[in-house]
Amino acid sequence: MNKTLLVELRTEELPPKALSRLGEVFAAGVHAGLADRNLVQAGGDYQWFATPRRLAVQIPHALAVAPDAKVHEKIMPVTVALDAEGQPTPALLKKLEAKGIPASEIARFEKRMDGKSETFFYEATVKGVKLEDVLGGIVGEALRKLPIPKVMRWGDSDVQFVRPVHGLVMLHGEHVVPGEALGLASGNATLGHRFLAAGPLLFASADEYEEKLAADGKVVAAFARRREIIARALQQKADELGAQVRLLDALLDEVTALVEWPAIYVGEFEPEFLDVPQECLILTMQANQKYFPLFDADGKLQNRFLIVSNMVVADPKNIVDGNARVVRPRLSDARFFFDQDRKATLASRLERLGSVVYHNKLGSVLQRVERMEKLAQKIAVLLNANASLAARAARLAKADLVTDMVGEFPELQGIMGRYYALHDGEDRDVADAIQSHYQPRFAGDALPAGNVACAAALADKLDALVGFFGIGQVPTGDKDPFGLRRAALGALRILMETPLPLDLGELIRAAAAGFPAGTLTVAGCEAQLHDFMLDRLRGYLRDAGHAQDVIEAVLAQRPTRIDLVPAKLDAVRKFLAHDAAQALAAANKRIGNILKKAEGAIPEPDVALLQEDAEKALFECVVRLAPLVKSHVANGDYAEALLALSGVRAEVDRFFDEVMVNVDEPLTRANRLGLLKSLFDQLNAVADISRLAV
Repeated sequence: MNKTLLVELRTEELPPKALSRLGEVFAAGVHAGLADRNLVQAGGDYQWFATPRRLAVQIPHALAVAPDAKVHEKIMPVTVALDAEGQPTPALLKKLEAKGIPASEIARFEKRMDGKSETFFYEATVKGVKLEDVLGGIVGEALRKLPIPKVMRWGDSDVQFVRPVHGLVMLHGEHVVPGEALGLASGNATLGHRFLAAGPLLFASADEYEEKLAADGKVVAAFARRREIIARALQQKADELGAQVRLLDALLDEVTALVEWPAIYVGEFEPEFLDVPQECLILTMQANQKYFPLFDADGKLQNRFLIVSNMVVADPKNIVDGNARVVRPRLSDARFFFDQDRKATLASRLERLGSVVYHNKLGSVLQRVERMEKLAQKIAVLLNANASLAARAARLAKADLVTDMVGEFPELQGIMGRYYALHDGEDRDVADAIQSHYQPRFAGDALPAGNVACAAALADKLDALVGFFGIGQVPTGDKDPFGLRRAALGALRILMETPLPLDLGELIRAAAAGFPAGTLTVAGCEAQLHDFMLDRLRGYLRDAGHAQDVIEAVLAQRPTRIDLVPAKLDAVRKFLAHDAAQALAAANKRIGNILKKAEGAIPEPDVALLQEDAEKALFECVVRLAPLVKSHVANGDYAEALLALSGVRAEVDRFFDEVMVNVDEPLTRANRLGLLKSLFDQLNAVADISRLAV
């Protein structure tokens, strides 16, 4: 029978932040287990469901009995299986017994070459399994493989799961599939909404699951569908109120995991709380209460918010009033923290950073701040920015870590530092830099604005990168506990996209110089960090849509002026469209291989030693182009430099057709190598064009 299969596990309230992942993995595990036993088609469709109190999967076209299948199994080499008289050896008989194959079947074994030895193979027909015999085990295995960090036990049972379980539905078409999982026997009954459903629900068919749960149980079972309903209702309610709402993905996912039958209501709080920085209030409402704050057209927080409730009621007054009573103490705490924190200046808090350990090998946060201060000052000087403001911003950048507000809401570090700096009378550029020195925090985040902020941000990121690379704490695999990949990409984006005319190698050396002697114990850590950052840049440029060979051509030269990389990428891309690109790329690769094999120092080419017309023509071309290419490169006209080089193609082709480089006469050979090296240096003035796939 080919019918829809339904499996539902009913539980106590599941962890909301993990719910969607649990639902997806459970459904995939059940489907994979069925596919392994040929009860469904591998790669076939299925639908997963997840609500606060259930995980479920609905799989169409599931079989009651799997088809019989033929198997071909290797037994063992013939020389091991049979003795000198051709009789079965004890080793063969033991293996047959373990596999449940009768000894009488030996006559049916097939002999085939397997590698260099003749081997026995056994062909048999395996009877297809019955769904009812294996479904309970498949469900149990899928549950054991769920990404659950911590399980619990309840009552006097030995059963363990993330939450207590109460019901199991296993339905194939109209028939209950007998079996059990987590100590529960299967059936066709479930419960709907905890308060809105009239009573137990009985499914007559696996196909009616979603529709019946919604109609009679007041449960929207599909996670994605419930999320869509909530998002649409939030936007509609905000539009009705003439307000703006921010539908954050993480918050939407979490509220979707908290309700089964969503309803949207409007709550309010006292306007005087708006005197507190709106970031504090927003975070309080979102993180603690799962509310959606409302904003006016200018992005200013209103004293209203939207509640995603699990109850649809005619009069929501009790729900709204209850939520207002709950949020008020939270907002009062935020106001208290803000008032208390402003009683002490940021500068007065610096001493406390001395007792906060940054890393046991890299010192305290205060010592890190002192390094950042000096480094930010150096960077500001290079940028012709106000060095004293950059140093001040770096010095105060971490002071808000020991405030009450940031202690309660770590996400506000930097943001609160800006508010407190302005309250203390610090320069606005200093205050802005305190907030933005963490930027960019994530992909697509804004960059610090202004050279003072950029100096502080680069000092923060480079101190962390150099410090941890210097003590051998580098990211491995998917592990990056100190966020070094994010720091590297942030520094690269600041240098490249602002852009800033700074040398990455010099910045790394300046950051390393700020650590006490003997702190950075890893030899070559500066070069290792440079390579690491170029690798992060490689991935970033690839994600931005640049061709891999173009990226490799530019990064092969291990650039240190990251701000010049985009222009070089653009120049190489344009060069690729030129007719001479293929020939010059191939010639450049050939020249590089010749020079690698050269022994000793290669001299500058001497016109007096030129013999062949072809090498004289190439020499004249190289001499003519050298100042032109150098001028274009110095002015950042990389496309023009490559365009000028494309004119040397004919002379290069003629040289390789008519001239032997590695002749026996040493002066002539060295002179020709010198000519090729001069050409090679010019061809690679912008990028290593031998890396281009042309």
